[in-house]
Amino acid sequence: MKLNVGVPNSMHVAAMTQAWEYSLTGDDIGQAMATADQLGFNKCMLGEHFIIPQEHIGLSGDHYVHGTVALSFLAGRTKTMKLSSSVSILPLQSPIVQAKAWSTLDWLSGGRATALFGVGWLKEEFDMLNVDFHQRGRMADEYIAAIIELWTSEKPEFEGEFVQFRNVGFAPKPVQQPRLPIWLGGDAEPVLRRVAKFGDGWSPFRTPPEKFPECLDFIRSQPEYDGRPIDLFFALEMLNVGAHHEIMDDPRAPGTRDAQKVIDQVGWLKELGVNETIVPLPPGISGLTEYLDRLQWVAEEIMPKI
Repeated sequence: MKLNVGVPNSMHVAAMTQAWEYSLTGDDIGQAMATADQLGFNKCMLGEHFIIPQEHIGLSGDHYVHGTVALSFLAGRTKTMKLSSSVSILPLQSPIVQAKAWSTLDWLSGGRATALFGVGWLKEEFDMLNVDFHQRGRMADEYIAAIIELWTSEKPEFEGEFVQFRNVGFAPKPVQQPRLPIWLGGDAEPVLRRVAKFGDGWSPFRTPPEKFPECLDFIRSQPEYDGRPIDLFFALEMLNVGAHHEIMDDPRAPGTRDAQKVIDQVGWLKELGVNETIVPLPPGISGLTEYLDRLQWVAEEIMPKI
């Protein structure tokens, strides 16, 4: 099992964010991720929204960093840890712009970028960015195909409903070959089909963990699945987040200071097919120093045993 780390103060979702995070500066966050990198954490992850309607701020917050910009900053503060979105909302930006952002991040970081894309759920955000919410699934399929073409072809060409290009150059290409990993986040059947067609990993959101094996079997049964490995990320703290960021008060979501309980929780996830997770923070973290101590504790008490 690989242990990832969420980037603190990168979003203010009420069901996941603790109050101590609000005072962290960019330098604090860089220090925290540099520490996680030195301790051997696999990947840092952060979410993304661009604009939040006033009525959603109570649960969703309005503090979100731009994903690839923030990950580029963290690339400069780390050496080996992978850099992942969780998630980037694929239909909200041109696939050409996104392909450029991710290939730049991968190139500058020496091949450490992982794109985790989702189709989004907040219709008002789509409306404000002048993107058709009801076509977001079709757009996502086409955008991924166009991005892969730009990353992998020496003479990229694409003719689709939403994006077209030919007779173009595109560089730098990603360092990772044949391309950087693409993960898909979400739960609906079209998401699982998208994983089967394009994905290197799946990040469920509201799927009950007990259904993960069934979903993985579905992915592998699809005609466009070619037998490649499909990784699975899930963090227990996500059980506390409803479909529209409601607080679910799931007793399995909060972190614990009991090492054996953490090891048992990770073992349970592994049995369900999960191979990447985040050890959730216990309630009541007081600040950056205690957070760094928690990272050290996880590295010493949990990592060697899982």
